Amino acid sequence: MVWKPHVTVAALIEREGKFLLIEEETDNGLALNQPAGHLEDGETLIAAVIRETLEESAWHFAPTHLVGIYQWQVPDKERTYLRFTFTGELRGHEAGRRLDDGIVAVHWLSLDQIRAARERLRSPLVLRGIEDYLAGKRQPLDLLVSL
Repeated sequence: MVWKPHVTVAALIEREGKFLLIEEETDNGLALNQPAGHLEDGETLIAAVIRETLEESAWHFAPTHLVGIYQWQVPDKERTYLRFTFTGELRGHEAGRRLDDGIVAVHWLSLDQIRAARERLRSPLVLRGIEDYLAGKRQPLDLLVSL
């Protein structure tokens, strides 16, 4: 069997001191996450984060920077994630849009609320990305090249 990481993207969006998180059904119950998902065949990382944000939150997202690239191995499982976390701007909302299966709510939460809900975060990548964002970590999008 050939090992390969699960390549994912996430949108880290702040508005008025609160962060956009989705509440989703997982194998371990309800969890909080940024709008995020897997890179699909033939898709760029930028296109993936735009699509995933719309599908999971009904917000139109325009990435402006890469916050970080994170590698995480799920404890007790043979699964590794390679996550590209983007920040950017919201460009509109489709209030009546049907969200992806498994998404039960969209929330705007403060850093304190997110830290208080740490045990409900889908992975440690959620809070780590926010902390890096708040520390000013930003990379230009031209760092990513798709040929």
